[in-house]
Amino acid sequence: MEKIDIPRKTVYRLSLYQRCLQKLLEQEVETVSSEDLAKAAGVKPTQLRKDLGHVGQFGTRGLGYSVSTLSAAISGVMGLTMLQPVVMVGVGNLGSALLRYSGFRKEGFEIIAAFDAEPTNVKATTEQMGVPVYDVTEMGRYVSAHGVRMAIIAVPEAAGQTVADVLVAAGVQAILNFSPAVLSVPDAVVVNHVDLAAELGSLSFFVS
Repeated sequence: MEKIDIPRKTVYRLSLYQRCLQKLLEQEVETVSSEDLAKAAGVKPTQLRKDLGHVGQFGTRGLGYSVSTLSAAISGVMGLTMLQPVVMVGVGNLGSALLRYSGFRKEGFEIIAAFDAEPTNVKATTEQMGVPVYDVTEMGRYVSAHGVRMAIIAVPEAAGQTVADVLVAAGVQAILNFSPAVLSVPDAVVVNHVDLAAELGSLSFFVS
C-alpha cells in the first residue's frame, strides 16, 4: 500500500494515539472522546483532530471515536497491520535490556535477530534471550535476505556509522539509534536518535 505523505511530527503523535488506543482495547473500552484521547496522549484536542484528519474521517459528535475502528485505521496508515521485523545491532548492557523488553510485539514490532562483534555476547545472548544472535559480519547478508527494513543500533560511538552504512546498503530504511554517533544516511532513510545522556542533561535544568 502506498504511504500517505504525513509530517514526521504527526507520525510520532499517531504512534502515541495508537498506544493509548491499545490500552483502551485491553480494558474493553468501546468508544473514547477526542478530549479523553488527547488528554491520555498529552496533546490538545484540536491537535488530535487535526492529526487524525491524515488518517480519515472518524468520530461521531456526542459519541466519540470507536476505539477498535480508529486503532485499525492508524495501524493501516502506520504499516502495523502485521508484525514489522526488526534487527538489533549490539547486545551489550543496553542492547540486552532492549531484547528483554516484551512491549515491542504489542506495538507491532518483532526483533527477529541481533548482531554483535563479541563472540561471547553472541553465544550468551542467544541462550538467554530466545532471539538468535549472530556475528556482526553476517548482518548485511541476513538483513538483505530477510527483507528487514528497520533496525535498532546500540553500539559504541566508534562503530555507529559503520553499522549504519552496512544496514542501509542491505536495505534498511529506518533506524532507531541509541549509539552516541551522529549518523550520516541518505535522505530516504529515517533515523530517530535516542541520546539518554542528553535527555538527562536537559532534565537537570529543571532540578533545583
